[in-house]
Amino acid sequence: MKKIITIFIVCICIAGISYAQTETTDTAKIINLKEVVITANRMPVLFLNNPGSLSLVSSEELEGVSKSIAVEEALRLVPGVRIDNQHDGERVHMSIRGQGILTERGLRGIGVIVDGIPLNDPSGFAPDLYDVDWSTVNSVEVLRGPVAGLYGGGGAGGVLNITTNNGGSKPFGGIVSQSVGSNGFAKSLVQLNGYKEDVDYRISYSRTGGDGYRDHQAYWGNKLYEKINFHPNSKLTVTQIFSHTDYFQQNPEGLNLGQFDNLLQANPDACPFNEYQKTDRTTAGIAGTYKFNEKHSLQVNSFIRSWQYKETSNKCAEYRNYTAPGASFQYNLKLGEGKLKNNFSVGADYKSQAINIYKLQSAGNPLREESIDETNVETDSLLANQIINQSSIGGFALYRLEYAKFNLFGSLRYDAMNNELINKMSGANSSESKDFTELSARVGASYSVNDALNVFANWSQGFMPPSTEELACNPEAYSGFNTHLVPALSECYEAGSRGFISKWLFYEVTLFQMNTENDFFRFKQSGRGNQEVFYGNAGNSTRKGIETYFSLKIIENLNLQLAYTYADYRYTSAVVDPVYTDTAYVLTIPPVAGQYLPNSPKHQLYSELTYKINKNFNISVSTELQSEWAIYTDAAAYAGELDPSVYQNWQDGFNLYHAKITYLWNMWNVKGECSLAARNITGATYMAFTEPDPDGNSYQPGPGRELFLSLKLKF
Repeated sequence: MKKIITIFIVCICIAGISYAQTETTDTAKIINLKEVVITANRMPVLFLNNPGSLSLVSSEELEGVSKSIAVEEALRLVPGVRIDNQHDGERVHMSIRGQGILTERGLRGIGVIVDGIPLNDPSGFAPDLYDVDWSTVNSVEVLRGPVAGLYGGGGAGGVLNITTNNGGSKPFGGIVSQSVGSNGFAKSLVQLNGYKEDVDYRISYSRTGGDGYRDHQAYWGNKLYEKINFHPNSKLTVTQIFSHTDYFQQNPEGLNLGQFDNLLQANPDACPFNEYQKTDRTTAGIAGTYKFNEKHSLQVNSFIRSWQYKETSNKCAEYRNYTAPGASFQYNLKLGEGKLKNNFSVGADYKSQAINIYKLQSAGNPLREESIDETNVETDSLLANQIINQSSIGGFALYRLEYAKFNLFGSLRYDAMNNELINKMSGANSSESKDFTELSARVGASYSVNDALNVFANWSQGFMPPSTEELACNPEAYSGFNTHLVPALSECYEAGSRGFISKWLFYEVTLFQMNTENDFFRFKQSGRGNQEVFYGNAGNSTRKGIETYFSLKIIENLNLQLAYTYADYRYTSAVVDPVYTDTAYVLTIPPVAGQYLPNSPKHQLYSELTYKINKNFNISVSTELQSEWAIYTDAAAYAGELDPSVYQNWQDGFNLYHAKITYLWNMWNVKGECSLAARNITGATYMAFTEPDPDGNSYQPGPGRELFLSLKLKF
């Protein structure tokens, strides 16, 4: 805390000098909504005319976050999205309209694209977002709802289309920033960027670290990202990227009801077994567009990704080595003139992944002294040694009709996925496979009455195959696939409107209903301890909801933003597969009709009020509210039939308050920004999220009051 106060005093001194020497100008950019084009639909369309729910997060909104390290900061004002920050660092999992809520980590069924390169594996699973440095992101387009007709298994719940900053408008420039905060948090960033003739470039490096607000919660991460755009003529544009990520995060695990006397403690297993996750990943990719003429164009991309991953638990140390190449192409054709225009696209995506996995039995060390290291005790007992080979190919066709103020959009896609496992512990190296295929579609339309009223409606399908993580968690053995899993299929109906009135108001309201067959649940299998969580199909579910976003300029310098989600997500039928109802095999009773899906509050609100005091000072206050939610998928725990000292199904919601003050200045051709942010001002005690843990270790407490100070210099 002393460090924060000292740096803040230095910033104020600099601010005073710069204020005396220079007169600043308002650097806020005004976005003309009539001209904003989004590309997450794989076909460019004006933001206002998009035939489905959509959120656009601009660079100005991204610059307003406190830590700039995790996706929950970036998407705080996006309705329909719930993000669980696991353990204070960048380890998160998220859901859109309840798709992906049961995932242990990462993003399941949500497509993620960064500068044209997908992050999802062939099963549609994105293991993390460590490669994204949110300090360098220019915009995020968020498609909400199933878009399997566009992206296959990677679009069952929605899509994040992330674009990072380009080289800038000067031959040479850069950014230097430093942030510090509560619980030992620190982030340093150095960026160089510029352009010369037909090339612009950006290279950034950041180092993040923190102690966490609980025991055994420390983390650190290094990110290197290089991006070069080549545009030698008006027809050709090529983007080349290279990134390297090195990330380490200790895992304090969840607490049970008996540990509520100290919410800062770690689970008793976490420290002696030094439970943690470690990722070391490199990605190289290239994406290009060639315009043959005004009618014909071609888009291509290719990438190669390789990384090493290690995760320790009280049962084993798991090692994974990945190699994952991929490529895609898309041909576009435009026909028509005047009011009537036709747009056609056809293309294909290909991804493959080879994972070498082995597991060594763990042993605890009760005398271990807590520190940020990667040591753990492993025996020579080999629990698993296997290779997983995966591949997916998807072919798609898109069509968009533009007629005056009317837009019609349709897509059709066929996906084929193959998963093969080779068990090297078997004398004959036995193998098994799981294949999934599906045809998915999406149809939507929009009509622009005027600027204030643009209505839209669509019908879409979702295809969520079992992810790599779910398949590899085999309840029948330490190796092999969970062969009982089948894909979850959904269809969604939505309707809504968006529009703006001058510069004073922008809004979007969406109503939706999504019906899913073969939805998932989590269970525990006898005799396996808490080494792994297992997954099964749980019958059907229905999700109904309302998503709203408003941006209102109350007076010239006072702006209010509000994102509200109403969510009613329930299982509608019970599982009929005897595999998941045999109590001699499964220790968790599958959900029954009428149960709410876990970790899905009915009401979720984030609002932010920003006041521009003058050209230099901005101040903002915000509130974050979530209502109560269900914890368990287990029907017995849900109904209160189990020991109440271990299992309580309903978790109280929370209401948090945050504030931030920012000072901007110009001095010697350098733009400066100093900000002081306070989160959870009242120091409320709350649960950030819960997990349906069969052992009752379901509770993940949130942080108390936190302060963050940031200094940024742009030259």
